[in-house]
Amino acid sequence: MPADTAHLAAVIDKTTTLLAGIQPAQRALPTPCPDYDVAALTDHLVGWLSMFAARAAGADYHDDPSAYRCGADPAVEFATVGRQAVMAFESGAADRPLRMTSSELPGTAVLGMMLIEYVGHGWDLAVATGQPVPYTESEAQAALDAARGMLLPAYRGPGGTFGYEVDVSADASAVDRLVAFIGRNPDTGRIS
Repeated sequence: MPADTAHLAAVIDKTTTLLAGIQPAQRALPTPCPDYDVAALTDHLVGWLSMFAARAAGADYHDDPSAYRCGADPAVEFATVGRQAVMAFESGAADRPLRMTSSELPGTAVLGMMLIEYVGHGWDLAVATGQPVPYTESEAQAALDAARGMLLPAYRGPGGTFGYEVDVSADASAVDRLVAFIGRNPDTGRIS
């Protein structure tokens, strides 16, 4: 299995564990991502993974992933579609263009987007719910490398998808460097 696919499999497993660790009373808590409380972030994680998995497998996906609402067990839903996504990448999805919401992207770019999405938002979920951040240096570095290759300045700041990059020390962990790069302050758990 290529390294990034192995990273994706591990990140999905760890994010599943974070989802399983959410207590009912935590669903309304704010997260470091200002657009989402814990419940909305959970819906976002599962909805977008459902779309990624379908598209990586070459299937149609006509639903709006942003409108997705989880059922009674989001962790099970996430794990199920996560396995489908990993199987698609193990079967070569990274080697071909994948149609996303409005355009085709190289499969490797989609894999990178998924690493950014699930390590970054997994960190948000861990911080919001008081769980340990589970990602390894290698997993976070793969997500950071993908982010550095994709995140354009136009995507940052007001009206953008990401906050401004936050300065961190040169010896910061790869997880802290990733979340700082996508606009979160790893010390405060807030977006810049």
